[in-house]
Amino acid sequence: MASLGAVIQMNSSPDRAANLSVAERLMEAAVGQGARLLVLPENFSFFGGSEEEKRAMREDPANGPSLTFLKSFAVRHRVWISGGSIPVADPGSSKSFNVCYLIDEVGEVRARYDKIHLFDVDIGDGVRYRESDYVRPGKKPVVVDSPFGRIGLTVCYDLRFPELFRSLSAQNAEIFTLPAAFTVVTGRDHWEPLIKARAIENFAYVLASAQWGQHAGGRQTHGRSMIVEPWGSVVAQCADGVGYVLASIERERVARCRQRIPCLTHRRL
Repeated sequence: MASLGAVIQMNSSPDRAANLSVAERLMEAAVGQGARLLVLPENFSFFGGSEEEKRAMREDPANGPSLTFLKSFAVRHRVWISGGSIPVADPGSSKSFNVCYLIDEVGEVRARYDKIHLFDVDIGDGVRYRESDYVRPGKKPVVVDSPFGRIGLTVCYDLRFPELFRSLSAQNAEIFTLPAAFTVVTGRDHWEPLIKARAIENFAYVLASAQWGQHAGGRQTHGRSMIVEPWGSVVAQCADGVGYVLASIERERVARCRQRIPCLTHRRL
């Protein structure tokens, strides 16, 4: 039986209250069209410009304002939420974890995924990226059962590491959620091809929710949030701007693709 998934596209700022208000409006609109699984972008509740801002906005892992918002929304609307990513304090350290929570329809945290691959690059867009200066990497891939299928959690730069997605599909992940804030420079050339590749390699859905536009600190993000089905077709994609798109998630579609070409059982490592 098919369910509707939605990816939310935002232009988040350092104003957490304003970001949560925008997220709520977009999520309610998607739920009004039947969405049962919602995916928010990376840094959906806070997109800061400086390391000082990022450290100041770290949240408590159990009851921070962003997580509290997600739980409340899930309960009110009886939906599952892949909660983008939130800067969560690492006790005893000035650093944080870049955390994606998966929340179920009764407001319970079904999983916490700490982003494994940190974005330390110089890509020539005028901004130097050193995520590891203020974030600790996670260590454990996460897969969770849901009414929609087995969900594997990833965040942004993880997209460039197919071995992580193979690890998730080895645990029978059928859906990958991908909150992201891809830069304009890399996004226009790599975003869609990489998402399609991860979907095709694993015959899985990819729900990729992105930041879009100009942000504090001079960063520009690509947007083009999308849902790609297991055969690699883009079935829904956001245009430029703030918004959302929806598409059906069919667990049977995953099974049919994997039976048609059983490459996941043919691997020789």
